[in-house]
Amino acid sequence: MINKTLSLSQLEQYLSKAAWILKGPVDASDFKVYIFPLLFFKRISDVYDEEYRDALEESDGDSEYANLPEFHRFVIPEDCHWKDVRETTTNVGLAIEKALRGIEQANQEFLYGIFGDAQWSNKNKLSDRLLIDLIEHFSRYDLCNSNVDADLLGSSYEYLIKHFADLTNKKAGEFYTPRSIVHLLGLILDPHEGETIYDPACGTGGMLLECVDHLKHNDEDYRTLKLFGQEKNLTSSSIARMNMFLHGIEDFQIYRGDTLRNPAFFEADGLKTFDCVIANPPFSLDDWGAENWIKDPFGRNIAGVPPKSNGDMAWVQHMIKSMNSTGRMTVVLPHGALFRKGAEGTIREALVRQDMLEAVIGLGPNIFYGTQLAACVMVFKQNKEEAKKGKILFIDASEQVRVGRAQNFLDKEHVEQIFKWYQDFNDVENHVKLASIDDLKENDFNLNIPLYVEKIIEDNLPSVEEALADLKIAWDESLKAEEKFKNILKEFIS
Repeated sequence: MINKTLSLSQLEQYLSKAAWILKGPVDASDFKVYIFPLLFFKRISDVYDEEYRDALEESDGDSEYANLPEFHRFVIPEDCHWKDVRETTTNVGLAIEKALRGIEQANQEFLYGIFGDAQWSNKNKLSDRLLIDLIEHFSRYDLCNSNVDADLLGSSYEYLIKHFADLTNKKAGEFYTPRSIVHLLGLILDPHEGETIYDPACGTGGMLLECVDHLKHNDEDYRTLKLFGQEKNLTSSSIARMNMFLHGIEDFQIYRGDTLRNPAFFEADGLKTFDCVIANPPFSLDDWGAENWIKDPFGRNIAGVPPKSNGDMAWVQHMIKSMNSTGRMTVVLPHGALFRKGAEGTIREALVRQDMLEAVIGLGPNIFYGTQLAACVMVFKQNKEEAKKGKILFIDASEQVRVGRAQNFLDKEHVEQIFKWYQDFNDVENHVKLASIDDLKENDFNLNIPLYVEKIIEDNLPSVEEALADLKIAWDESLKAEEKFKNILKEFIS
């Protein structure tokens, strides 16, 4: 085992190789089920050893003292340490299962269920040889705090999330929101010290961690944030919790469950409310629980019942209801949520009339994994600033992309431009329009951005006189070039 400070590129290569070892017997879409738990298992084992060494040195070699629980963030029971698994050569998968379950049981308050439900002992998929290779590969580095700080490990973990999204991009939209979009939402939300942040469809926790990064960037104490998330997918919710620990975050609650049917955060009189609400919920979710919405026990039916086949407006209403009295929210939705008729049109009208909608931002196409659809961002405030009341900002950012071969990208300069337009809150020809609620009423509360941001096509064609003059110049130049070519040819022949 190499014992030294690691760079981000070393960590990224290290994690990519781990995925490569699984290639073949394990489908790429399942890599995350195995790699993330092993990475977390290795990290907490190495940190435990480091804590043990420090306590041993402090106590002049008293091993009983060094093993006391108060010196360790997590308890690692006997036979459940990484080195115990590494020493196993037969039934390795069973040894991994026992170690992971043992750690979960010993740390129920924080780690119960965190390693997911992977079938480690399935030898048809995971042979002893493969698992030994994987364990040996992970054993290459010591992932203790003195070698890898939480920020660096967290960054490599984010890299791994994106890496798996790239490998399985047909379904990755459920698993990974492009970082540039997450960053844009964080800028708009603008969280501060001591605030509560909630993501009702938190996936692997990227949006919650963006809020942490936002405070770090602004030199505020990110440890004062309180983070809350809910995620239906077992693997993603487990990864989100591991993600928090690996980033050094301690004050968080992430629960697995169906947010629209069974929200995890509530108080005696209804839903728990938060300072900041942020999400990229699953687009146009089918069978989301419409049957319970009419008499929703949490009072989320504030604007109407969305169609059974499309839960976009259910997410919006859930998030609005989750804002506290000064709350703000940003949500990513498919463009259709802006203009679909029927029940959704009725809901849009009710929400606009409540005057909490502050901005609608149309993003470019093909930015998300696995879909060429263009998405939009909607910004809501429980209490809009006085100057913004009765107004909604429409931003057409469809051209703010770098076009790629298979996918388009929202680069740093695009994010900065969109955010500047949002901050300025003024008309910009061809890009931004500040509309009134009366303007929306004229359009039957349709929020489709081209209804408000009109594209002015500039006529840059020259006049007939200018065109003829240019043609004459070009003709004269061509005659000169032909004459020159003839003279060169004569010299060459002679």
